[in-house]
Amino acid sequence: MHWLNYRHLLYFWTVAREGSVSRAAESLHLSQPTVSGQLRRLERSLGIRLFQRRGRTLVLTEEGRMVFRYADQIFTLGNELQDAVQGRPVGRPMRLIVGTSPTLAKTIVYRLLQPALHLPEPVQIIYEEGDPSELLARLAVNALDVVLTDVPASPHVKVRVFNHLLGECGLSFMAAPALAARYRRNFPRSLHGAPMLLPSENSALRRLLDLWFYSQDITPLVRGELADSSVLKVFGAEGVGIFAIPTVIEKEVMRQYGVHRVGRLPTIRERFYAISVERQLQHPAVVAITRAARTELFASER
Repeated sequence: MHWLNYRHLLYFWTVAREGSVSRAAESLHLSQPTVSGQLRRLERSLGIRLFQRRGRTLVLTEEGRMVFRYADQIFTLGNELQDAVQGRPVGRPMRLIVGTSPTLAKTIVYRLLQPALHLPEPVQIIYEEGDPSELLARLAVNALDVVLTDVPASPHVKVRVFNHLLGECGLSFMAAPALAARYRRNFPRSLHGAPMLLPSENSALRRLLDLWFYSQDITPLVRGELADSSVLKVFGAEGVGIFAIPTVIEKEVMRQYGVHRVGRLPTIRERFYAISVERQLQHPAVVAITRAARTELFASER
C-alpha cells in the first residue's frame, strides 16, 4: 500500500496558505531548498503538478486546489483531535471566506450572503474588505473562497480567476425626506445642480453615474465623494445630499436610514459578480449564493 507523506503534505499546505516558498519556509523554520525539495517529492508521489509559476508567483493548478481542500480538512481535523484529547470543545461549521471592496453596498453584501446562512450545514462567514487587486491575489492563493464585486476581473490580471455573473439591476436615487420632496418633481432633470453624494472614482457605480450625467447634460453639485458605502448613506440620511443605490435594496435602505426615494433610473444597470478560482463553482455556500442571486434577488430586474 502506498502511504501519503503527511509531512510533505503539511509543507504543501503551508506554501499554498502563505503564497510563496520563502514565507512558508520562514513559517516552518526550514530552508527554502528543503521546502522546495519536499514539494517536488509530493508531486512525484501523487503524479500531478501542484503549482505552476507565473512570473515570480506560484499559483495552484486545478489538481493543486483539490489537494489543498483535502489538506485543509486534514489539518483542521488534526487540530480538532488535539482539542478533543485536551477536553476543549470541538465541532466547526463550514467556513466561507468572502472578500469585497468598500464601495459595494453592505446591504447588497448581506442579501447576497444570506442564502449561505440557511444551508442545512452551519456556515461560518469570514468577511474581509480590501483593494480589488489585493483581494484577487488572496483569492489566487486560496486565502479567500470568493470575491463579491460590481466589477468583473479584467482578462489582463496576473491571476487565473473566473467571473460568475450574479445579476444586474437599475438605480434608485435616495435622500432625506425634505430633500427628496424638493427634487422628486421633474426627476431626473431635477438632479442638475442638486446636492449629490457620490462613491469614489475607482468604483463601477461612479463610472456609471458619471457617464449618465454627461450623456444627459446634468451637472450635480457634488457635496462629497465617499469610498465607504455605509458612510455615504449616513451622510445622505443627514440631508447632506442625494445618493444612488441598487434598486433591489431600496426598501431595506429606506427602512434602515429613514430616507425617501427621489426617483428610479432602470436604464442604468449595475452588475454584480462572484469571482472564484474555479470555472465550475464547488463550495456549497458559493453555489447557494449564486443560485439565489440569479433566481431570487435579481430575478425581478430582468
